[in-house]
Amino acid sequence: MRSTERDAAYIWDMLDAARNIQSFMSGMRYEEFLKDIKLQYAIERCVEIMGEAPRRISDELKENHPEIPWGRIIAQRNVIAHEYDDVKQERMWLIATVHAPALIPDLEAILPPLPPQIE
Repeated sequence: MRSTERDAAYIWDMLDAARNIQSFMSGMRYEEFLKDIKLQYAIERCVEIMGEAPRRISDELKENHPEIPWGRIIAQRNVIAHEYDDVKQERMWLIATVHAPALIPDLEAILPPLPPQIE
């Protein structure tokens, strides 16, 4: 697989995770979020995916799109994966309700067009 195809696949992974977060959080209040451990774990998993994918994206693509906070996204993934006892639900709430939804249009903007369908 060429690097541009790999990059596109990882951008799709990030976009899918961000859209899932947005869907999971629809209509959710903070108090409900704090009581729903399954939802918290689901959000953490999506954030983890969103942070793993850019580690695999080419440096060229990341350099060409500084509007996306690649380093911060990766750093949050590292907290969840390696410092799981330090995950703050207030931070997860902010990511889920502000940062992930705001990232969606930026990711959509850098997706390459899909290849034509072979019939």
